[in-house]
Amino acid sequence: MPTPSLTALPIRRLTHRDLTACADLSEDRGWPREEHKWGFLLSAGQGYGIDDPAGGLVAACVVTEYGPHGRPRLGAIGMVLVAERYARQGVGRRLMRHVVSLMGAIPLTLHATPNGLPLYEELGFKSTGRAEMVCGHFTAPERSSEVITRAATAEDLPSILRLDDEVFGADRTHVIARLPAFADHLRVAEDEGRIIGYAAAWPNMATQVVGPLIARDTETAKALLASLAACTDRPLRTDVDVRHEELLDWVKGHGLESVAFNSVMTYGIAELPGDWRRRFAPLTVAAG
Repeated sequence: MPTPSLTALPIRRLTHRDLTACADLSEDRGWPREEHKWGFLLSAGQGYGIDDPAGGLVAACVVTEYGPHGRPRLGAIGMVLVAERYARQGVGRRLMRHVVSLMGAIPLTLHATPNGLPLYEELGFKSTGRAEMVCGHFTAPERSSEVITRAATAEDLPSILRLDDEVFGADRTHVIARLPAFADHLRVAEDEGRIIGYAAAWPNMATQVVGPLIARDTETAKALLASLAACTDRPLRTDVDVRHEELLDWVKGHGLESVAFNSVMTYGIAELPGDWRRRFAPLTVAAG
C-alpha cells in the first residue's frame, strides 16, 4: 500500500493521549522531551498535529487562547515542531496556515527562533520585540531586598488573577489557576498587604524556569526572582523582555548567562495588549 503524501495526511486535535508522541517529537528535533510542559500546554491550550503513518507525529503545535470564554482576545502559538525526516517539505507551513485559518480574526502571538522567523514572516507575522533567554546558577545578592515576598496561598489567587489580567491585558484564569499544581514554587510580593507582583518557578528537565514574572517595578521583579532562586539548587532559566535592561544586567551579574534570543511576533495586532513595563517574563515562550 503506497504511503500517503504529506498534503493528504489530516491535521487533527491532540489530546493527553498524545503526550508521549509530542515528547518524542521534541526529542527527535534535539529539544528536551519536556513532558511536564507538554502536559500543561495540552491541558490549558489546544494541540494540533499530523500523524505519521509509520507511527508518532509528523508535526505538532499548541494554541493557548486568552480572554472571555468563547470570545478570546488573543491566541498564543507555541511548540511548533516538525519531525526531522519531514523537515523542509512544507509541513510546518501547512500546519501554521491551518491554525491561523482556524483562529480567524483572533489576534495571534508567538516567540520565533531565528530558524522559524522566515516562515512566520511569510505567513504575515510581524516582529514587535525580542526576549532574551538567560540561564545559570543564581548567586544571591549581598544585600537583601526591602521588598516583602512570601509563598502564595489559595487566598491570594483572586488578587493574582486581577493583577495578571491588568498586566497581561487578557483574562488567562484557566492558565494561572493551574500554576499551583504545575509549579514547584509560587510567590507573591506585597506592599502594605497589597499584592504588587507574583512569580512562579516550574521544573523543566534539569532547570527551574521562572515564569510568569509580573511585578510593579524592577526592584520587585528582582526580589521575586531572588526568592525563587533561594528555593532551589537547580539552575534558573527565564526569558526576559529585552526592554527590561536593568533586570537583565542584574541577573547576569548574579550568575545567569545569555543563551538565546527569540523574536516576539504578532499577527492581526501591532502590539501585544497589557502593560509590558510590569510584564518581565512569560510563563513560557510557548504560551505567552
